Amino acid sequence: MPSLPLRTTVIGSYPFPSWLEFACQHLGEFGKDDIAELQNDAVIAALYDQLAAGLDVVTDGEQTRLDFNLSFYGFLDGLELEGASPRRFGPPAHDQRGKHAVVGELRAPRGLGVVGEFQRLQRLAASSFDARHSSFPTLKASVPGPYTLSGRLVPNAQYPDRYALTEALLPIVRAELEALVAAGCTEITVDEPSMSCYAHREDPKKFVEIFNRTVAPVVGKCRLSTHLCFGNFKGRAVGLRRYAPMFPAFLDMTLDEVHLEMASREFSEIAIIGEIARRMDVAVGIIDVKSYFIETPAEIAARVRLCLQHAPAERLSFAPDCGLSQTARWAAKQKLAHMVAGVKIVRAELGL
Repeated sequence: MPSLPLRTTVIGSYPFPSWLEFACQHLGEFGKDDIAELQNDAVIAALYDQLAAGLDVVTDGEQTRLDFNLSFYGFLDGLELEGASPRRFGPPAHDQRGKHAVVGELRAPRGLGVVGEFQRLQRLAASSFDARHSSFPTLKASVPGPYTLSGRLVPNAQYPDRYALTEALLPIVRAELEALVAAGCTEITVDEPSMSCYAHREDPKKFVEIFNRTVAPVVGKCRLSTHLCFGNFKGRAVGLRRYAPMFPAFLDMTLDEVHLEMASREFSEIAIIGEIARRMDVAVGIIDVKSYFIETPAEIAARVRLCLQHAPAERLSFAPDCGLSQTARWAAKQKLAHMVAGVKIVRAELGL
């Protein structure tokens, strides 16, 4: 599906306001209606920042994925949710994210909750939009892919390894994608960062086959993208930070757009966007979410020009390297505003 040349977009997540962080630690003190109000207000705040920056594509900032009880694993039957992190002290690291025990058949009778998130976004975006914006932005939803979802589950006799868990989760994710399209969602990111983190040690062709089966029912019915990064828990990577092991295999993913983390890697492997652009659009991560250096519009414009040396404008989008949930809100606001301003400089140079 075609897109606007040099459009500005985001991956999905946005930092929680401080009051929401506090509320998440005290959810037991809130009633059902209180939580609904918290969710609405948080999405409005995330939307306001994105609209103020002037983005072409916005999300709900994943503000309603408050904690594990209200995120994807809480929607799955057949799990015994882990109540506490396995490690609470020391430098923050990926081993502080625990795993849930599988105790029965994996099912999601209520879906994964993304459809409800998108419907809330539709409603709040319509009420937040005003004449300051030249056109209504595209609304994007993000859904974790089955391989990434499987990473926090403990295999058992019924599901003896990660791939067996992935196969059990695949139809659940596929059903969520179909329901999103039915709800009117025209742009979906199927988030599979685990594939990019572990492609150097697993079979990338197997990843492609899993991905393509997951998205098959919605191909051609929405704009499909995926996000290939190296992890960002507490601003730290977890995988080998190289794209070479993924390609050329990942070029066979059934996609409209692939997103790459580039800014935090000083645009290493930038030439690969030309290879990708022969097959699909490329969303280049052009601001570093792991750094509190605030890129200026002029610096962003220079990065856009660098990308144009490798791929044509009609194939390029620009975004943060990753979701912004691990970045302070004050920095996220400035980074997004400067990203949009820098892209606009180059659009004007090209007469777009």
